[in-house]
Amino acid sequence: MSSQDLSAAETAEAAEPAETADSGADATTEATAEATTPETPCPVVDSLEQIGSRWRLVVLHELLNGESRFNELKRETDANARTLSRVLDDLQETGFVDRRLEEDSPVATYYSLTDKGESLAPVFEEIDDWAHEWLAECDA
Repeated sequence: MSSQDLSAAETAEAAEPAETADSGADATTEATAEATTPETPCPVVDSLEQIGSRWRLVVLHELLNGESRFNELKRETDANARTLSRVLDDLQETGFVDRRLEEDSPVATYYSLTDKGESLAPVFEEIDDWAHEWLAECDA
């Protein structure tokens, strides 16, 4: 669910009248809580909208190993060419990935992480640590 969907749901909930069975103090507390609700649910949702698709995460994780050619990424991620091309375009547009074209024969396109993309390294390390702790039973 996008942050826009969540914001719309929060707006709809805020428009509903408070139940009359609650005391006046409860209704006041609810009204105050609704009035202080931010427009977007939280930065986590916004972040996941940029990096949260399966293929984006796979490509970002693979590029942590260094610059790669398109076909190397295709082989390492098992993504089909169309999906990989779309994901790389999206990641380049959002500033996570740089594209470098080498026009020597044969022509080659290289992809690497930007500083913004590289800043995700600790996030992937934390996910890896979490997976080793909590998903260990899957390895058994």
